[in-house]
Amino acid sequence: MEKLNIEEIQFDNIRYAEVIWADTQVETTRFFSPASSSFQFGLLAHKAGFKEAAHFHKSEKRVIADLQQMFVVQKGVVDVELYSNDLKLIKVVRLKQGDAIVLIDGIHAINVIEDMQCLSVKQGPFLGDANDKIFVDIK
Repeated sequence: MEKLNIEEIQFDNIRYAEVIWADTQVETTRFFSPASSSFQFGLLAHKAGFKEAAHFHKSEKRVIADLQQMFVVQKGVVDVELYSNDLKLIKVVRLKQGDAIVLIDGIHAINVIEDMQCLSVKQGPFLGDANDKIFVDIK
């Protein structure tokens, strides 16, 4: 039985984040990001006995102008603060074990509530903090 608990966080017609809450269940593989998104976000689901044929993914030159980040909470609790580009707090999202978020646009900060460990994925190559991050003074 499917149980979709997906949250898309928008402000002024801009998608800032997508959350897949831990209790979400799908019957078959399902992606929630638009097909045009540079970062695909979804759940893989198959019945026991399913076997996918051996394959590889075609190498295709893609032009990606944004840098999205996804993380899945493996343990602990973390608040993700989402800000618009004009520094307005849009929302605080509290994530617990099994919850996942993709940060799409805008400014974000994290506040660790309980010791946490997250699996983090973002587009590469990594150019170092000095080139990949712009720190913002949120008052």
